[in-house]
Amino acid sequence: MKELKQIKYWLFDLDNTLYSGDTKVFDQVDKKMTSFISDKLNVTVEAAKKIQKNYFHEYNTTLNGMIKNHKIDAQEFLEFVHDVDLEFLKEDTKLQNELTNLKGKKFIFTNGSKAHAANVTKKIGIQNLFDGVFDIVDANFVPKPSVVPYKKIIEKYRIDPKYCIFIEDIARNLKPANALGMKTAWIKNNEPWAAEFSNESFIDYKIDNLSEFLRRINEQK
Repeated sequence: MKELKQIKYWLFDLDNTLYSGDTKVFDQVDKKMTSFISDKLNVTVEAAKKIQKNYFHEYNTTLNGMIKNHKIDAQEFLEFVHDVDLEFLKEDTKLQNELTNLKGKKFIFTNGSKAHAANVTKKIGIQNLFDGVFDIVDANFVPKPSVVPYKKIIEKYRIDPKYCIFIEDIARNLKPANALGMKTAWIKNNEPWAAEFSNESFIDYKIDNLSEFLRRINEQK
């Protein structure tokens, strides 16, 4: 943990990272994606689910697959799938405090949209604590873990990877960060697609609780 005293740039994934995956927010997004595909491609819900999962695994996001194979309106997709009920997301005072006390610049790095990030962070009460949000539009719809958006966020915010850490719930998304010289931290979870590669050497830290992890860092500083 002592090496994290040198960190000047903090990158945070959004979904299932800045809030617990137990809230099942992404389950709603998942169902909305299935509905969108079923409607746009005129297929059954069961067929839409298969397409959705196949595209996620082949193209890293369902949206990327839909763009490449069906030339859909990406903004329409993002607005539809992120129109979810966030009422059960609660204000997180512990996370508020630790983010406030964290020295350095803080950014959200998500495969989702800025609008979704704004809605989520407002519910948690951390909407004013970040220096920027880099979303899938900023990435020109090329999702993590392609190295392209990592290089784009580095360039946009003039980040020095040697002094940066990326915190994320999907283990494979940490590999490019590590290759570029960043420290990496994985939010532990039991989702097979998120936990795959979680024992690889490109992960520096494994976290049970984000607020507690940040508290330990802040206490050292």
